[in-house]
Amino acid sequence: MFRPKIPTMPTPTRLGTPPVVEPTAVTSNAGTPPVAPTPPTPVRPTVQLTPGTVLALVGGGTAVVLVLGAVLVSLLLAVAITGASVAVCAVVLRSLLASDAKRR
Repeated sequence: MFRPKIPTMPTPTRLGTPPVVEPTAVTSNAGTPPVAPTPPTPVRPTVQLTPGTVLALVGGGTAVVLVLGAVLVSLLLAVAITGASVAVCAVVLRSLLASDAKRR
């Protein structure tokens, strides 16, 4: 999975003459260090914001905030209602147990 895929060489379709390779003279510059090539700067397209796109972004952001707010408020309300019902149940059970203890 992490090994590189090596492409296979295409098979030649016809016989031809091999290209002529001419030898070149090699000169060594021992005094100067080799210069590392500078990496090319990435070309990133600039984003053009028109009034329509700004309006769409503002509308989308407002919708997201409203939906998240409604979800969080409903969750908080569910927790508050559950806590209140548990408290009412505790008070009722306490009164039932206290009245049962007085009868004995």
